[in-house]
Amino acid sequence: MADSTPDGVERRLPTDEARELLALTRDIARREIAPRAAEEEAAGHFPRELFTLLSRSGLLGLPYDPAYGGGGQPYEVYLQVLEELAAARLTVGLGVSVHSLSCHALARYGTEEQRAAHLPAMLGGGLLGAYCLSEPNAGSDAAALRTRAVRDGDGGDWVIDGTKAWITHGGIADFCTVMARTGDAGARGVTAFLVPGDAPGLSAAPPERKMGMKGSPTAQLHFDGVRVPDERRLGAEGQGFAIALDALDSGRLGIAACAVGLGQAALDEAVGYAKERRQFGRPIADFQGLRFLLADMATQVEAGRALYLEAARLRDEGRPFGRCAAMAKLFCTDAAMRITTDAVQVLGGYGYTADFPVERYLREAKMLQIVEGTNQIQRVVIARHLVGPESR
Repeated sequence: MADSTPDGVERRLPTDEARELLALTRDIARREIAPRAAEEEAAGHFPRELFTLLSRSGLLGLPYDPAYGGGGQPYEVYLQVLEELAAARLTVGLGVSVHSLSCHALARYGTEEQRAAHLPAMLGGGLLGAYCLSEPNAGSDAAALRTRAVRDGDGGDWVIDGTKAWITHGGIADFCTVMARTGDAGARGVTAFLVPGDAPGLSAAPPERKMGMKGSPTAQLHFDGVRVPDERRLGAEGQGFAIALDALDSGRLGIAACAVGLGQAALDEAVGYAKERRQFGRPIADFQGLRFLLADMATQVEAGRALYLEAARLRDEGRPFGRCAAMAKLFCTDAAMRITTDAVQVLGGYGYTADFPVERYLREAKMLQIVEGTNQIQRVVIARHLVGPESR
């Protein structure tokens, strides 16, 4: 069944429960998130209390098993919730996406005992996660990571040393999913661990000073002899990089949905302004050049939404979706950059000021082309699906 939201977005939702979730999300976004977004982003304030509210509302663990406190929703629904949150404030939408990414390794590769012990608090207990893969010298080439975990005795604790970089929620996360080297160089020598955010020896550098997303802390994390019991190892030794890539396929869909939400917010702002702003005795929305610009923006939003939902439905059906996920991340984030740039142009000089949100949207869109694998990496992934790996 197709439902039209108050902003005119047509959504095809599979169940009445899904429609209720979207209505709840829109209500929270309208009342609690959007009114504070501009002021708190300018101040660099991270809205932890909003994540607590989302957790209590059942919106922080939507794609996971209800047996462990999750929402049991298909990705088709979860991503549309993300889109609504990102349209209200990208810091919140992206934060939910990163939190979900941080839960993936435990939910999919953890033992029954591990899931029972940790997932309920992670999904519905108000905790917030961080995903720790990148390092100062291992970004796109993540398999070159140097953070190392060494056993302390036979079958005892692991001791982790190293530095992770570009970590969303770095310094404020309650738990971290960490990829560390336990074997030889390369992808097969990496293992995944679930590390408490307050573990002795774990510290955060000051947050990065970023172009946008100032309310979302991004920081290096330093591991200095951090001890982790073996029961917090996720999956088999040496399986960590495969786990990381599996999580990123799903995480890219989260970024695509956030990009569409940001693009929709910019489009709505541009349309509203064009109807009100008058020049030469009539609304600027009357001028054909501007009408065509808005039409192109709207088309990119709808195309991006259709692409990420197609990838989500493939995932929900248990079919391969990695290629489509990379396409969705690539297209939706590039589209968000174009749409927000055009929204600034529609508003003219006003669009270049902080008095209107499109200036912030433009700065935030740039980040989406970089996070969860740059768009150049997405092209590499897509090409490998098309013609195979590169010759060596």
